[in-house]
Amino acid sequence: MRLLRTLLLFLTLIMASGLAGGPLQWAANAQQQQAEPIDYDAWERTALRAEEAVEAERASTPALEALRSDLVTWRQRFQREEDANANTIATVQRQLEALGPAPEDGGESAEIAQEREQLTARLAELQAPGKRAELAYSRADGLIRGIDQIVRDRQTDELLEFGPSPVNPTLWADAAKALIEGGTALVSEFRSNLQNQLQREQATGRLPALVTFGLLGLLFLVRGRAWSRKLSNRVLSDGQTTGRWIIGFMVSLGSLIVPLIGFIIIVLVIQASGLTGNRIRQLLQELVLAAVIFMAARWLATRVFPMDEMRGLPLNLTSEGRRAGRWYGASLGLATAVLHLFDGMTDVFGWSAASANVILFPILVTMAFLLWRLARLLKAHADAGTDDSGEETYRTKSTRILVRILVVLAVVAPVLALIGYFALAKFLLFPSVLSLMLLAGLLILQRVVVELYALITGNLEGAAESLIPVLIGAALVILSMPVFALIWGARVTDLTELWTQFVDGVYIGETRLSPVIFLTLAAVFAVGLVATRLLQAALKNTVLPKTRIDMGGRNAIVSGVGYVGIFLAAIIAITSAGIDLSSLAIVAGALSVGIGFGLQNIVSNFVAGIILLIERPISEGDWIEVGGQHGYVRHISVRSTRIETFDRTDVIVPNADFVSGTVTNYTRGNTVGRVIVPVGVAYGTDTRKVEKILHEIAEAHPMVLVNPAPAVVFQGFGASSMDFEIRAILRDVNWVLDVKSDMNHEIARRFAEEGIEIPYAQRDIWLRNPEALRGGGVVSARAQHKDTKGSHEARREHDVSDDAGDGDADGGGDGGPT
Repeated sequence: MRLLRTLLLFLTLIMASGLAGGPLQWAANAQQQQAEPIDYDAWERTALRAEEAVEAERASTPALEALRSDLVTWRQRFQREEDANANTIATVQRQLEALGPAPEDGGESAEIAQEREQLTARLAELQAPGKRAELAYSRADGLIRGIDQIVRDRQTDELLEFGPSPVNPTLWADAAKALIEGGTALVSEFRSNLQNQLQREQATGRLPALVTFGLLGLLFLVRGRAWSRKLSNRVLSDGQTTGRWIIGFMVSLGSLIVPLIGFIIIVLVIQASGLTGNRIRQLLQELVLAAVIFMAARWLATRVFPMDEMRGLPLNLTSEGRRAGRWYGASLGLATAVLHLFDGMTDVFGWSAASANVILFPILVTMAFLLWRLARLLKAHADAGTDDSGEETYRTKSTRILVRILVVLAVVAPVLALIGYFALAKFLLFPSVLSLMLLAGLLILQRVVVELYALITGNLEGAAESLIPVLIGAALVILSMPVFALIWGARVTDLTELWTQFVDGVYIGETRLSPVIFLTLAAVFAVGLVATRLLQAALKNTVLPKTRIDMGGRNAIVSGVGYVGIFLAAIIAITSAGIDLSSLAIVAGALSVGIGFGLQNIVSNFVAGIILLIERPISEGDWIEVGGQHGYVRHISVRSTRIETFDRTDVIVPNADFVSGTVTNYTRGNTVGRVIVPVGVAYGTDTRKVEKILHEIAEAHPMVLVNPAPAVVFQGFGASSMDFEIRAILRDVNWVLDVKSDMNHEIARRFAEEGIEIPYAQRDIWLRNPEALRGGGVVSARAQHKDTKGSHEARREHDVSDDAGDGDADGGGDGGPT
């Protein structure tokens, strides 16, 4: 088929373009064409001929394709000519800008006016070749579009052509006759060549070599798969590790390559015999393509539906389902190969449309049935991938969509062929099979990528979910898009046209955006970003530590350098790429309005972040309190600040809260802070003695500063105690809780040694109507519950009458009324 030939030609061109001399040769040709002046007379003759062909629409499709190729060459030359004298034009324009516009009152010297006139004339002379080339480019581009439209219309007409129905019984006899006549013609051609004495003598002289290579090819064809399978089993016999799987995959390629090489050798032997005519040679070429289709489909089926229960099966099917998949896949490949072969025989023998439809219809129906069976297997895989909750992954949903498309194609294609739209039926079914084969190949390549990544990183479990294999898989899908386009009828010229438009870019207003501009923008910005990061690292680790700037100031300088560096990198990248920002002024104005209304909180936080970096009321590592939250500042970003609380949770606070609210910074500038330790003693205790003991405890602690000296304050008289406070300045306020704990332990120990009592609260419980309690006994008691700190002596209970007047907890009755 022309479709398959085009696809193979495209792939061959891609491989040929990768040769070492290819790019150099193209560059040399481009330079030669650029050096040669454009012959506009020859272009005019070519353009007139193309316009006549487009208007008449009588030229054949190959003739139009040849004419289109000439027009593309002319268009490329015109495109290069548009940039002629660009540097000189820019220089003259700068000179005119330096002169400025001519004054309206005419008050200008004659020398300046003459110089302006000369520069203006020079500029027009320099711009003339580019303007002429621009006009010619537009004309060539329009003619190319016209030819493309004619070719597409013809392709559409061929697909929608209504022909005879293959189920018409009156056509069957003619179809059988055409088939028999074709076979008879091949036999007659072979006999005529065999009867030719010269050809027979040449074949006899080559007979030993032909027999040797023929047997070798037959051996490869018959035994190639068995050899590959045996070697693959030997590799995987000791376990399916990642390395062994990759080796086994490489060995399995032999089951495709070795038989195909054998078949090609046999075809070459037949051609080298000299006993083939034109028809036999054409059929041999079609037969080679058919063998490629069948063997590739069979190999893909064995990889997608493997025999062994190995890890990471491509499809979630049982062993019976995989066995059916291998059979259906190989059979579908065989049917597709036979369809391609007989379709080629139609062109070779010149069969009528009616005879071709009758001959090809059973093959097409067989393909549709096998495609439907494969769709059922894919549906079983999708059903097995759905969990009990009914949730489906993206891959499962994609598989279900593919199943629906295959089922529709398998049903619609035979119906169309039955009605009489046989060309449309072939167009739907044949590319569907090739697309399914390409999808299977992508699935296998993705598995190879995952295994290679697992082998390199050693992470077998997480390799399938890692980002790099996913990105490589996405790149493979993108690279396969041109192949899908060729399969579904796109021409190579269509793809080259799209590539040309992609390289040329698109215009947004007066600004041109192209891949070269984007690459320049990305490269310059990347260089600026790397330079900024290197400068930040140098300042942070080398320069700033040698200064007297505190840590908060260093972080602010490093952050500020980062913001400025990124901003400058973006401006330089945009300027280097040649993007005119003045044309985006309206967009920038609308964006400013949107920022003012919709993004005002983000902008306010951004401005507040800059203020924090400049004023530095807080710095990273400070202990602060904001909004009732205590914690350490861990990071100050553009929009918010991250605070780590004492229970190791992160609190994200918008920067605007620091600027507009109240913030308590306990460690701003230094870590010195005060600790207050309250303590109460029982009434009747010597207060001077208590004051002395507390002084000694405070002065003995290593975290307490000597200057200013710690102080002990007698705060006052509480409800059940005399209240004192230790007030001391600590070297590092971050240790305030540890210091409090240490002092409390020491106070408890010293008070116990000195016999100083720490009071505790007392509670009186009165029971009313005790006779109502269970048991009927009269209960009249008073219970006291006492909380003690630092005392382990048990207190005996007193009757309510004993302590009725003891309000100061000293055991006496003069504490006042209760």
